[in-house]
Amino acid sequence: MEVSTSEEAIERAYRDYGAQLWRGVYAFSGGRAEIADDAVAEAFARALVHRGRIRSLLPWLYRVAFRQAAQRLRDERRDHAEPLVPDKAESGDVALALSLGALALLTPQQRAAVFLFYYADLSIADIAHATGSSRVAVRVQLHRARENLRRCYGSAAAMRAWSTGGTDEHELA
Repeated sequence: MEVSTSEEAIERAYRDYGAQLWRGVYAFSGGRAEIADDAVAEAFARALVHRGRIRSLLPWLYRVAFRQAAQRLRDERRDHAEPLVPDKAESGDVALALSLGALALLTPQQRAAVFLFYYADLSIADIAHATGSSRVAVRVQLHRARENLRRCYGSAAAMRAWSTGGTDEHELA
């Protein structure tokens, strides 16, 4: 998505994509709202500072926010901080909260790829640009994520039944 990087374009991106970006970082961080808050705020603050040098705003914002979140998670692991505990779902996003249980089985890179591909609807190329990795690496992360989820749940239908707490016999058959 090519967007001019004027201050107005950044403000528009915040209104149109800020919540989606936040949910992506929230999922990536394993349900840590404070990390999502800080990373998204930092991404938009940096966009305002570097607006003249940004060619493609949305992937740039994802890349900066995900890198900020990844750095914070690395710092916490290094400092032996308290175990990562997901926050309660923000703004009633029950589907996201339920999917965090499944996403917790994945590595942060796999969570990012899954969220950006399936939820944010970014292309492989945009995900690679946003996460600072190659297209091949994104495809590998998506493949590994699907395999991990399939191994744990057996099928997408079984995972849906588990996450909603119900069992649909027709889906599981």
